[in-house]
Amino acid sequence: MKLAKRQEARILHREWTEEQKFKIVLEGLRSETPVTKLCEKYEISQTQYYKWRDMFMEHGKELFTRAKRQSKEERMEREIVKLKKIIGDLTVELKKNEYE
Repeated sequence: MKLAKRQEARILHREWTEEQKFKIVLEGLRSETPVTKLCEKYEISQTQYYKWRDMFMEHGKELFTRAKRQSKEERMEREIVKLKKIIGDLTVELKKNEYE
């Protein structure tokens, strides 16, 4: 009997892609379906759903932080390119003045 339960537990254990988890959590957050029905529909435990939801809520803010950081890095990269051009122009100007 114990062996059958272990085999059944292995069958129920599935790997979910990030996209699938996102879709399930989003569906739950939109309140389109009660969590109990949602879990039945996708054959997951409520505990699993709430773990995914909590991860989503905790790490969702990183999207905005990352975007802000990338924007700052892009600005800095543009500034570096601009400054390198200025340095190059000044170097050429100095070389010209040396030969005059």
